[in-house]
Amino acid sequence: MFRRDYIVRMIEDMTAMVAKVLTLKQERKTTEALWEIDELLNRHFPLNSRLLNSLSVEDIIDMFRFNGVLESDKLQGVAKLLKEEGSIYAANGDHDAALFRSMRALHLYLYADLHGADREMLQMTEDIDELLEEVKAYRLPAKTERLLLIYMESTGHYSKAEDSLYRLWEQGEDVSLEGDELYRRLLLKSPEELEQGSLPIHEVEQGRKEWRRITQVRRESEA
Repeated sequence: MFRRDYIVRMIEDMTAMVAKVLTLKQERKTTEALWEIDELLNRHFPLNSRLLNSLSVEDIIDMFRFNGVLESDKLQGVAKLLKEEGSIYAANGDHDAALFRSMRALHLYLYADLHGADREMLQMTEDIDELLEEVKAYRLPAKTERLLLIYMESTGHYSKAEDSLYRLWEQGEDVSLEGDELYRRLLLKSPEELEQGSLPIHEVEQGRKEWRRITQVRRESEA
């Protein structure tokens, strides 16, 4: 009961905060908008903006892990605040600061999703889509790209999952086994599911053949 009440309060506070920050951004009141984020961080988490942005994403995640269990909904709450903070910097023309926060928010959202966060609680899916649009011109860190691959497959975006796989491969990541397993799982899907995921069955079959070819070439070159 206590946890449910806490989550309800967090959702209500964040909904109100997003609306207020939007107004403040429109009025170009950057300092006041950033203060709203910081105040909410202090209210719901043992954090402030300066500390949050000085920690690695791994350290942030560890702060929400208790007895080996991740408090995934709290983590997505932090991701939401980072995303909103980034939008404030973007509106103020500070694109480097905005990109820094968008990248981190995306990683935290994807990690929270992987560990069972409620996608409907804070409009996670919509926020992830917006963050991907914001960072599309940049290379994601491999650790984030791996999470994105899992997320895209889990949401039925099979073509985008394949895109993530190849981006990891092009970065030099050893994902040969992950690729084999991805194509194996895709071939278990119905043709209708694959069509909906923008990866028809014939493309999956061709993709698996090409994947086997390029992974074999790399293994031979490294032998």
